[in-house]
Amino acid sequence: MDPVRELIIFKDYFYRFFDKQSKEAKEKIDFMLFLITHVDQIPKKFLKHITGQKGLYEIRVQHGNNIFRIFCCFDEGKIVVLLNGFQKKSQKINATEIKLAVKLKGDYFECKLK
Repeated sequence: MDPVRELIIFKDYFYRFFDKQSKEAKEKIDFMLFLITHVDQIPKKFLKHITGQKGLYEIRVQHGNNIFRIFCCFDEGKIVVLLNGFQKKSQKINATEIKLAVKLKGDYFECKLK
């Protein structure tokens, strides 16, 4: 199965999040990223737009009772840029994590213009 999207990891926020996870959680995250890059139509269950945030999305990963969110954006349609991730511990999305994702998204596009 050939990829339909390219994956870019911007800065090291995603890596720091990923490195803290268990081996099993890492495997689940890797599988979800494989789906994101290889499936034409990604179900909203796995990739959802963040309401009120232009161009910001969350990749949704569940492993057992653990819920993870990885913020991302799209560049030129076929490039998925991973920004930051966190383990979700309540129903509400952490406002600090959203602010960080918005800043990283802005930094990514600013760096791209240089």
